[in-house]
Amino acid sequence: MAGEGPGAVGRVALVWDEAVAGYDFGSGHPLAPVRVELTIDLIRRCGLLGNGVDELRPPPMDEARLLRVHRDDFVDTVKRLSADPTAMAELEYGLGAGDNPAFPGMHPASLRVCAASVEAARQVWEGHSDHAFNPAGGLHHAMPARAAGFCIYNDPAIAIDWLLEHGAERICYIDVDVHHGDGVEVMFRDDPRVLTISLHESGRFLFPGTGAADDIGGPDALGSAANLPMHPGTTGEVWLGAFDTVVEPLVRAFAPDVLVTQLGCDTHASDPLAHLALTVDDMAAVYRRLHRLSHEAAAGRWVALGGGGYQLVSVVPRAWTTAFAEMSGRGLPIETPMPWQEFAVERTGVTPPRSFTDDPVRTSEGMLRQARQTAEESVRALRELVLPRHGARS
Repeated sequence: MAGEGPGAVGRVALVWDEAVAGYDFGSGHPLAPVRVELTIDLIRRCGLLGNGVDELRPPPMDEARLLRVHRDDFVDTVKRLSADPTAMAELEYGLGAGDNPAFPGMHPASLRVCAASVEAARQVWEGHSDHAFNPAGGLHHAMPARAAGFCIYNDPAIAIDWLLEHGAERICYIDVDVHHGDGVEVMFRDDPRVLTISLHESGRFLFPGTGAADDIGGPDALGSAANLPMHPGTTGEVWLGAFDTVVEPLVRAFAPDVLVTQLGCDTHASDPLAHLALTVDDMAAVYRRLHRLSHEAAAGRWVALGGGGYQLVSVVPRAWTTAFAEMSGRGLPIETPMPWQEFAVERTGVTPPRSFTDDPVRTSEGMLRQARQTAEESVRALRELVLPRHGARS
């Protein structure tokens, strides 16, 4: 479980602003803000804060920073629909019924999410914190001029841009969400200073349909993108095996100044929008690896962001609390605290799990065989196409 990584660290920041709960697409939308509110409450009730582990409220972000990665006509459209969501949908900009419906206050709420990710980056880069976590962040699908996949503005890209502007020379972005981290990759695909790594369910089966293993970056920075598509039914054992084989040596060879991670937990076997088969225990193993890599390859500088995850009560709060416990080098109780369980029922009407651990996932032999084959193909492609460009061996 959490806390078994490199050991306790000196300073850790949980960046949170209650106003980001205004990032709300409305009743029935899968990306409900309650999942982050329940996460914050669980972190607090597990006693993970205090003694160098602090909850921080981000300062406002200058809109000029937003315009460094997003086109001004897109931002103007978000502002207009934010003030009047009943206006005609702007399908050109990805806004309208479906994934990204306009909602009141859409622009300021999205800006606050970005401000929290920039503050997490600032905390780490300026040495105020060793690690920092913005669970409301990780909106990785947003494009320069288009909203996509529940993401209005791309806060990971904005945080990475801030780091580059303030002196970081090499940044590794690792995305463990079940969906390909397409927006971040697109924004930096021709920038050799940024290595984007995404482990995700294959685009053959899942939105956004991109992230093939032979997608290795733009012509001016070949090798700047590494993609590991996985087959439906991929278990934690298979997922972690691929990570260990190629991601670890790649990150070490790249030797980033900062590790930025997107911790989407929609890889869980029960997630309603995807088809992988990881457990919260598998995710804890992922977080341990990321924590270790931050110390061994990035001088301990780790910026973590949230992401996807649509089991709002049963998975997201446990997964991200486990991640934060790992970041802060602290253990978790065996059971989720009773006051938190009561709060979850009060807020959602759903009874959450009592344990932080999950039962093993059962998959058919045929599904497991296909998952292993696909993972092996992805690993082989990275060994041939990406690792040699960085002098890495696996």
